[in-house]
Amino acid sequence: MTDHALLSRLDLNLLVSLDALLTERSVTRAADRLHLSQPALSASLARLRTHFNDQILARRGNTYELTPFALRLSEHTSTALEAARRVFESQATWTPSDSTREFSIYGSDYGFATVGAAVSKLAADRGLGIRFRFMLHNPSVVEDAATRLRSADALIIPHGFLTDLAYADLWRDDWVAIVSDDHPSVGEELTMEDLGSLPFVMTYQSRSAFTSASRQIQQLGIEPRVEAVVESFLSMPLFVSGTDRVGFVQRALAPVVTRLGGVRVVGLPFDATPIVNAVWWHPVHGRDPEHAWMIDLLREAGEVVQAGEHA
Repeated sequence: MTDHALLSRLDLNLLVSLDALLTERSVTRAADRLHLSQPALSASLARLRTHFNDQILARRGNTYELTPFALRLSEHTSTALEAARRVFESQATWTPSDSTREFSIYGSDYGFATVGAAVSKLAADRGLGIRFRFMLHNPSVVEDAATRLRSADALIIPHGFLTDLAYADLWRDDWVAIVSDDHPSVGEELTMEDLGSLPFVMTYQSRSAFTSASRQIQQLGIEPRVEAVVESFLSMPLFVSGTDRVGFVQRALAPVVTRLGGVRVVGLPFDATPIVNAVWWHPVHGRDPEHAWMIDLLREAGEVVQAGEHA
């Protein structure tokens, strides 16, 4: 059977039902989510079971579990559904003022608290119906960015992690340190001795998720004593305040984290490598005028962050 013949037999609504069933792992909850009757969704499940020759949901006592095959499907279903949604949302002619499109963007809380907040405000100030869905990235998203960005619009992340994808630079930043505001031994600037003796809170300590500042101190011959690792820059003050720990944050984020209280910003005893933040996307979006508009708006938001007007 050809691909076209196979697709002609499929109902896009089955993809919606499949996504709900894989997410909720319950016919009842999936039906509620889709505002359908339980018999209607049970009928969809029966069609899916016939198509895949697999139970999809298998009863275990009083609950249902996904079959091993369904677990594999779950890795692709949401991506396929997002791609289908994008196809049918496309318009032959498009103007921002008439659009209600949702742009999906991966990034860290640092990116969202800076350029993400700025781009959302720019759109709102212009009275646009466009909205943004900001999704926290993780190491698997970064490692599989070429695939993830086929269905998502963009990923905001500094240079040094991705190659072979289209990108636009947004703003430059550098690193500062934070310590508890009552730290007894640290003045206005850390010393190299401080870096060697004080415990650290680090962000993203893995092969594909790290900060350039943490790598740099290791290159300077200092192996940091790490007491906590958090995959969030905004939560770092909670792990630093009231302790003798030190953490690194981006300068653009410093006003945000100090407003949380309990920490103060201090300088670094070495010239930290600057951060060049960029937005990355898959070339499949290259001819999409809506996507190009989004990139231009992100560039404008980057200028706002660079000027320090976001905090």
